[in-house]
Amino acid sequence: MDLVTLCKALGDPTRARLANILLRHELNVGEVVQILDMGQSRVSRHLKVLVDSGLLTMRREGLWSFYRAVETGQGRAFLDAVRALLAGREDAATDLDEAAAVVRERATATRRFFDSIAPDWDQLQADILGDFDLAAEILKRMPGRGVMADLGCGTGELLALLAPRATKAIGVDNSPRMLDIAARRFRDNGSVSLRIGELTHLPLRDWEADFAVMSMVLHHLAEPREALAEAARALKLGGRLVVADFDEHGDEHMRAAYGDHRLGFSPETVRQWLEQARFNLVESRSFPVNRDLTVVVYEAVKK
Repeated sequence: MDLVTLCKALGDPTRARLANILLRHELNVGEVVQILDMGQSRVSRHLKVLVDSGLLTMRREGLWSFYRAVETGQGRAFLDAVRALLAGREDAATDLDEAAAVVRERATATRRFFDSIAPDWDQLQADILGDFDLAAEILKRMPGRGVMADLGCGTGELLALLAPRATKAIGVDNSPRMLDIAARRFRDNGSVSLRIGELTHLPLRDWEADFAVMSMVLHHLAEPREALAEAARALKLGGRLVVADFDEHGDEHMRAAYGDHRLGFSPETVRQWLEQARFNLVESRSFPVNRDLTVVVYEAVKK
């Protein structure tokens, strides 16, 4: 793309607002419409111009389309060059506040969902995994002793298997009802610490853990890449992270029945995110499960 094309793409107040917002967040069309308080057809036209110019990228996932600023190439160089000007616009701060509110509402909706289904969650997970023993695959990759953290621990079913091999075990979840069930499970276990919090703002100190696991969690998050960066912050150098999640798929039923925000991830996407979070990927393996879905287990070391 040449400079004139890029300048023309941003030569509209609405597109300048969109660029500023999507430099910070990945959003679907409905969320953008909510933030800008404009009609969907108008918003879609502006998004298309920005995508065609090479300033935005669109990701289709099932019936939804998500937009964010490009991360490489001439388009990204141009956006980085004008970023301060975009942020200095009169409407920029209000737009970012509205976008942050939309992202918070995603997290709130997810928390409400998991509070509502907490008593049935272990069975729902088992229905999807079928005969695949995910816990055994995670245990294979867990080093002996040290401090381990189950990030998105839910009711503590996996944490109960990992804790005996750790000096100290930490479980983090944002659902109070999930943690209530986990607390009953660990009532007499003083080596387990349960903490409420978001995975994008972990209630862990820098370098607190030797080992961390995110088991079937990332697809529920609005900002999965930020969660991986937070895991890196909480792990010591040389610490090990195991991530288990769905390969990308198109089963829209998973959004309503299981509270999924994302329909899985391509292995290449997860590899890129791990690299950006300063992990070395040691291994990734794929395992078929029910509903024609595939679970990928990633093992990475913080560098």
